[in-house]
Amino acid sequence: MELNSEIPTLPPRDAATVVMLRDGAQGLEVFLVKRHSLSDVLGGAYVFPGGKLDGADCDAAHHAHFDRNATLLHAALGEADTDQATACGLFVAALRETFEESGVLFASATDAPIGATAQAFHSRLAAQQLRLHTSAVQPWTRWITPRMPSVTNKRFDTRFFVAAMPPDQLAAHDNVEATQSAWLQPRTALLQYWDREIELAPPQIMSLAQLSRHATVASALTEATRRLPPVIMPEAFNQDGERVICYPGDAQHSVQLRAMPGPSRLFWRNQRFEPEGGFDALFA
Repeated sequence: MELNSEIPTLPPRDAATVVMLRDGAQGLEVFLVKRHSLSDVLGGAYVFPGGKLDGADCDAAHHAHFDRNATLLHAALGEADTDQATACGLFVAALRETFEESGVLFASATDAPIGATAQAFHSRLAAQQLRLHTSAVQPWTRWITPRMPSVTNKRFDTRFFVAAMPPDQLAAHDNVEATQSAWLQPRTALLQYWDREIELAPPQIMSLAQLSRHATVASALTEATRRLPPVIMPEAFNQDGERVICYPGDAQHSVQLRAMPGPSRLFWRNQRFEPEGGFDALFA
């Protein structure tokens, strides 16, 4: 991963990602996929399944397949500045991208499984009378790429959802957008990052640090249902020749209310982002 110094001129694009969780033998585990090395966004990094909002995701015809009505979905997202059509579309995008990138379908189908493409997902909702399990994905956080991005020259407004892995399905990378995948405990994933076995971008680093504070899937989902998703727009600046990313609650950030546990800033050091106090500072 290289440090980006290009300032994008376009506004952030809406996106959705799903943090799939399961209870493993040693505790909470999260599903991560490795993006193709040629991807123009976080190529080679381990991420949660997700991607950009597709215009077709916002089709009102999808509402008939929701297990919750559109008004409840809009309220669950907790974004007064987002219209209902976009809010519902973000839930659809979360389910669609998860299916495309991991093969996991948060829906009930009365027919044969659909093919893992966006076109198939949208066109066969009605044909197969799919019931989309929007209640299975809980809004967790909202990450908006800094105005001075540090790992990409694009900006995204990404809604992170958390969900329990359906017990009767298997998650696997698609071998197209993602080339590897793994179930890892959050702390283990961060340790592999620290040992340079995998690459992680700052939102994944901070999200894994946050999830490491939960011992079970139920604990994480309970937190998600008890509060609205915090908005996290990091602010990047250069200090003493180093790139620094700070988060809400940091003395340098324009928002003084903390949005999540963990360090309030990361430094670009040793060709990666790390907190001031080293590995253990991620869990302080």
